[in-house]
Amino acid sequence: MLETVFFAFFQAIKNVGILETYLYPVIRGFVVFCVMVVILLMVLRLIFNYTDPNPFGLIGRFSFRIKKLTDKFVYPIARFLGERRIDTRIAPLIALLGFIVVAYFTLQLFFYFFFAIDNVIFGIQNASITRVVGGILFGFLGIYSLLIIFRIILSWIVSHMNKALMFLSRLTDPVLEPFRRLIPPLGMFDLSPIIVLILLNFLQMAVAGVLLR
Repeated sequence: MLETVFFAFFQAIKNVGILETYLYPVIRGFVVFCVMVVILLMVLRLIFNYTDPNPFGLIGRFSFRIKKLTDKFVYPIARFLGERRIDTRIAPLIALLGFIVVAYFTLQLFFYFFFAIDNVIFGIQNASITRVVGGILFGFLGIYSLLIIFRIILSWIVSHMNKALMFLSRLTDPVLEPFRRLIPPLGMFDLSPIIVLILLNFLQMAVAGVLLR
């Protein structure tokens, strides 16, 4: 009886992506919880930006705490908007939308990573070299695509001297620079990341269609 249970469990691990099935939902739940907290904080700050409560009252003191808590995310966007003579009071809304986008791509990053590991494990268990190579390539292409997307997002909201942006630039420039020389920027619009992302997506589909079927 016990051997039957262990055999069934082993078969389940072989046939189902255990990381995708069990660990990914936990991470997704945590990310969604963080997004809901940020939505609450940013909506409150947006309301306080337009109502401007008395700073010495109860609501005013609560508003000050909310602003102090969220300044790290809102201030760079407000400064960006102010330089372009756009109403800085909408900065919390933009920060909220940006956080949702980052949360989405963070979940995609985990999904690609777990998908790659699950396929490598499946390939090793079944002595399938194509599955192992396919899992590694699929995961690498997905993660690299997300690094490019994170770089694009950061380049809009932080200084070019930002450490995170400089790190992402060092990782992605070897691929982006050749395309940038082939397709020069049109004014302030750099089309090379879009072309690279399309090519990486095509390569991912090719890997999935050929090696992971």
